[in-house]
Amino acid sequence: MSKLDTWIDNKVVQNLFIWFCLFLILLGAVQADNKVVSAIAIIGLLAPAVYVNNIFILPFFNKNLPRFLALFLLNALIFTGVAVFFLVQTLVQDFKWTMFLNFFGILILALTFGSAIRISRDSFVRRQEEKNAQLKLLKAQLNPHFLFNTLNNLYGLSVLKSDKLPELMLKLSNLLRYSLYDTKETYVSLEKELQYLEDYMSLEKIRLEDQTEIAYTRSGVISGKRIAPMLLIVFVENAFKHMGNAQGLKSAVSVAVTIDRDSLIFSCDNSIDKQTTEASLETGKSGIGLQNAQKRLSILYPERHRLAIESKDNEYKVVLTIKL
Repeated sequence: MSKLDTWIDNKVVQNLFIWFCLFLILLGAVQADNKVVSAIAIIGLLAPAVYVNNIFILPFFNKNLPRFLALFLLNALIFTGVAVFFLVQTLVQDFKWTMFLNFFGILILALTFGSAIRISRDSFVRRQEEKNAQLKLLKAQLNPHFLFNTLNNLYGLSVLKSDKLPELMLKLSNLLRYSLYDTKETYVSLEKELQYLEDYMSLEKIRLEDQTEIAYTRSGVISGKRIAPMLLIVFVENAFKHMGNAQGLKSAVSVAVTIDRDSLIFSCDNSIDKQTTEASLETGKSGIGLQNAQKRLSILYPERHRLAIESKDNEYKVVLTIKL
């Protein structure tokens, strides 16, 4: 989080900014010899009522609306009386009901404005907490999903007593270290994420040997860029999971990553057996990983991503564009 974000999220700074804006408005609206003192005095009379309302009365807004309205009006009446009494004792010698009514109207507006800001802020914080909770849940689903697939690969090689098993286990160790320890933040280094992707594809090359043509390319300036962790791997996993032989040809997986200024263009192609793929989709076995990736994209990159998935002839193609 940047220093600017820290300042924006600071409640003290938020309150001081709002009162400063009101101070500037009062400087132009107050008709008095000393506008600065008058504006400060009005804020000093309004602030206690606003904070009493926001801290003690506003919680009843959702629990008990009639009680909230009663306490809201009572709070306004009490502090209006206190303010008018103060004004009569210090600045104005004669009491007039118009003075009471005018200040009461101003206080109602201030309380309404303060309540609206507090409700909006609480709603925003609640939605952010819900999004964070959902992201944690999705990431918790993604990691075991990947581990399950890879352990199946290890089991297959152990049955065959393959000499490539030690190298495979070492790469798996590196992959798990990244997924367990380096993905705790919402965004990670793009360089690390792509290295994770390359290690995974190297692991698949060891497992598949010469059965599949595997290609990977990347271009553009990667340093300094950040991305949501464990996002791209889902599409690559899906490609290896559903790849098939196209009309008797060797199966193939091709992945390309391009950085164009602040945009990432990711494409993943794999050959498919059309009949097998359609049967898998009809039975609802398209995988939880792809669904979770789409949910994460909508949460982390709203209006900043475009995902196109196309299946035609004997090819399954995914193109994802993200504005980083």
